[in-house]
Amino acid sequence: MDRLLIDGGRRLEGTVAIAGAKNAALPQIAASLLSPHPLTLTNLPKVADVENMLGVVGRHGVKVAPGGAHEATLDAGAAGHVEAPYDVVRKMRATVLVLGPLVARFGRARVSMPGGCAIGARPIDLHLKVLGQLGAEIGVVGGTIEAEAKSGLRGARIVLGSPSVGATETAMMAACAARGETEILNAACEPEVADLAACLVAMGARIEGAGTHRIEIQGDTAWRPARHHTIPDRVEAGTYAIAAAITGGHLELTGARLEHLAAPAQVLETVGVRLWPTDRGLMVSREGRLVAGDITTEPYPGFPTDLQAQYMALMTVAEGAASIRETVFENRFMHVPELARMGADIALRGSTALVRGRPKLVGAPVMATDLRASVCLVLAGLAAEGRTTVNRVYHLDRGYEDLARKLVRCGAAIERVRE
Repeated sequence: MDRLLIDGGRRLEGTVAIAGAKNAALPQIAASLLSPHPLTLTNLPKVADVENMLGVVGRHGVKVAPGGAHEATLDAGAAGHVEAPYDVVRKMRATVLVLGPLVARFGRARVSMPGGCAIGARPIDLHLKVLGQLGAEIGVVGGTIEAEAKSGLRGARIVLGSPSVGATETAMMAACAARGETEILNAACEPEVADLAACLVAMGARIEGAGTHRIEIQGDTAWRPARHHTIPDRVEAGTYAIAAAITGGHLELTGARLEHLAAPAQVLETVGVRLWPTDRGLMVSREGRLVAGDITTEPYPGFPTDLQAQYMALMTVAEGAASIRETVFENRFMHVPELARMGADIALRGSTALVRGRPKLVGAPVMATDLRASVCLVLAGLAAEGRTTVNRVYHLDRGYEDLARKLVRCGAAIERVRE
């Protein structure tokens, strides 16, 4: 099992290329099951979650043809296998996204309950509910979701109880193949949802309102061959912005889009970090002191839960005390005990963490528990005195492309070793 050895205290300087968004690529790969025509996806990140999802659709009969380091053509013309067993889906929760396309195109599906990071219950009930509203019969038998729509899906008015990204994506994909019109209210507004809609439109779908809380979809799509460029990863961009901030460094994030980072950028400006757009992406710099600032995680366009752990690492070395309130996942403070091992002063009170900044952190052996907690510990190690050893870094491989190598190119002292 690999681990990272980090010798902290080095200022980051240079350029980081931001990869395609993992959370945008995964539903786009699932969407390939909807059409009998090829879908070419470009700007795919080289991360484990994307490789796993490509393997999942491959098990359903999709032919995957790599077209370069960050490109693949997915041809579902001969697809038809509608079962996804546990050994295929256990590695990540996003595999449930194949359920809607399978039912929509083939009339039935059997998908094992998915796995993924242990950061909360994250129930898939909303996915099943929207498919039920579109006319599918749903049951869960022995840990397997069984869905059937013998007469096909039909358009419906869907009101989501909460703006779930996954449920919005499932509803959009299934509605494209349903008969008639579908309206989705209280839809998620994340850029990844809008990017899925853009991908579906390229494939022939008729969608309006993606990126707002009301989405309209005309069903009975006439599918066609398509090509789509996945948006850059706003969470990766935010992570490297915080890396520049925590080391007092200066980084240009090529490909990053400031408009996707409005809330975190505003918070970072408040605590002493400068961000400005460039012709190639986004520049981030910190030369003065860091001051504490409070955040509450919220659905987009609020502060993203996927940057909460990274921001907490930043606040451990800021002047003053910061309140960090987590409202999206109920179990997303598992990085707190590990940060405490490095000298951080953090008190938990329910869904709120009170972080009192200290002049320095001290390197220590720490254990990664999930994807964002892993990178939070890397950021803390960059700022700490001495050596930090981050164990179980396979979590990082799920969502960050060449993280250690990118940081080393900017001056960090990181070595990846295998036990």
